[in-house]
Amino acid sequence: MGLPLNAKVEAAPNFLSNLDAVHQFFIQQDADSADTRLTKLKAELREMVSVLQWSPAGGRPARFLAATSIQAQLRLEAVLQLAVQAGLPNLREYVVGQHIVLYAHSEADVVLLAIKHQRQLVYSADT
Repeated sequence: MGLPLNAKVEAAPNFLSNLDAVHQFFIQQDADSADTRLTKLKAELREMVSVLQWSPAGGRPARFLAATSIQAQLRLEAVLQLAVQAGLPNLREYVVGQHIVLYAHSEADVVLLAIKHQRQLVYSADT
């Protein structure tokens, strides 16, 4: 039996926008250490990408899918649209340090949809 094929991992524009917002937050918190902290986060994200290439379902089931309030359902719908736009059926989350990455995947493709700090309640979806 051969090795599994590597899944293709891409970042959606929303993910890149979220990553820029993380950097801006780092700058507001402590401008002197912001670039170093972003470099560390990006290194952790590269490690995550390596794992997802070999195991697209390597993250945990997306916890926010169990939202029950009306407000949470509305926010959920905006994030689900990101998965629809990516054309991928499965949503999962991957914990990277103090951040959580939301991604959609199939067996051959992974699209990074959003990133948030673990203390944030919702993912930002600029649809």
